Amino acid sequence: MLKDKVFLTSTDTTTGFVSQNSDRLNEIKQRPKDKKFIKALNSLDTLKSITRIPIMHKKRVRRSEKSTFIIKDESFRVVKDKCHLLLLDRLKWAYSTSANPSGRGYDEDFAYKNADIIVAPLRQNGQASSLFKLGKRKIQRLR
Repeated sequence: MLKDKVFLTSTDTTTGFVSQNSDRLNEIKQRPKDKKFIKALNSLDTLKSITRIPIMHKKRVRRSEKSTFIIKDESFRVVKDKCHLLLLDRLKWAYSTSANPSGRGYDEDFAYKNADIIVAPLRQNGQASSLFKLGKRKIQRLR
């Protein structure tokens, strides 16, 4: 079953782990269980089933690329990268995180050792996504 697997793949921003099982990701990365993950989504239709976007921000979310949004402590990114979408179209959504131990840099050996499935080719690490917190009327840039 794909839902319990941890994939090592090139995401739209960096090389990372992707899975629908947050407990496995927490265990691999050795991070606190209360720390939230970013949900990578395959489409805006999937986003509609998860949360409601304030009317003022709908256009921004729809047109954004490599941007993560936080609404009511739920963070998500709608992926538009074609290679990453090949996996997400099968899962619809997945938790996404960098392929490194929490608080440290990328380690290829660590990444390969902890992944169940490796989706090749892996690209070099890129820049992290922009991070925005959306309120009913306000937007706050966090990264």
